This record gives sequence, C-alpha cells and structure tokens, in this order.
Amino acid sequence: MTTTAAAAAGRDALSVPVRRLTVLYDAQCPLCTHLRNWLARQPQLVPLDLVPVGSEEARRRFPGLDHAAASEEITVVGDGGQVYRGAAAWVTCLWALAEHRPLAHRLSTPTGLRLARGAVLAAAKYRAAQRPARCGATGCTPAE
Repeated sequence: MTTTAAAAAGRDALSVPVRRLTVLYDAQCPLCTHLRNWLARQPQLVPLDLVPVGSEEARRRFPGLDHAAASEEITVVGDGGQVYRGAAAWVTCLWALAEHRPLAHRLSTPTGLRLARGAVLAAAKYRAAQRPARCGATGCTPAE
C-alpha cells in the first residue's frame, strides 16, 4: 500500500479510517465492466465510487496519480489518500462489500494474498487476450 494525501497531511495511512473508496476500472475492457457492474449491485459497507480510469473525472479527483500505471491494473483510492493496486485492490473492494468482508479478511493473510494475486494474474491474462487488434494501413497487430 502506498499513500498520497494521508502522507502529505502527516497522518499515518494505517490509522486513517476509510469512509469511501474510488475504484478505477478500464471501461473498454468487458471483464472490467462486468466486474464494475457486479460491484455496483452488491450491498456496500463502505461506499464505492466506480470511475473509468483515465477519464476526466479520474484525473480531476486524483491529479497526482499515475493514471498510466492505474490503467494497467485495478487501482482503488481511499478517501484518506490510500492507494491499492492489483491483488490488494481486489481485497479492498471485497472488504467494502457487506457479503464479502469475511472473504477479504481471509485473503488479506499471506496465503490468501497469494491466492488473490493468482486470480488477478488470471484476470490480466484474460483481459490481454480480449483486447482488440489494432489495424492500420499495414495490417492488424495484437494490441499491447
């Protein structure tokens, strides 16, 4: 976990309560959009704002965030400035959900994080395979 605003304010990010989370997701990715819609339907203990990564809204909310890095993997930003990426971001999303907080607690252990990382890697491979080819005058090449 890294910090932005919490560290800048001289507060320990571990002791800053999380009252709201922003999930930055790839709106061009079918899997990401499906998961965004699933998150939106779940009862939430901590409100989730679901914002497309790289959008005007995301850049307005988080001008200091590396949006290029955020577009490579799920990124969650807490209202206290906490930034979670990859497996930690998924665990944080589950922690915010009423029905999935116990699972988030299990996944936050060293063994659980290995499992969460595996799920994130599998999702990343699927996402990469689903990216449309880029076509130009010289033909089509797989998207990077």
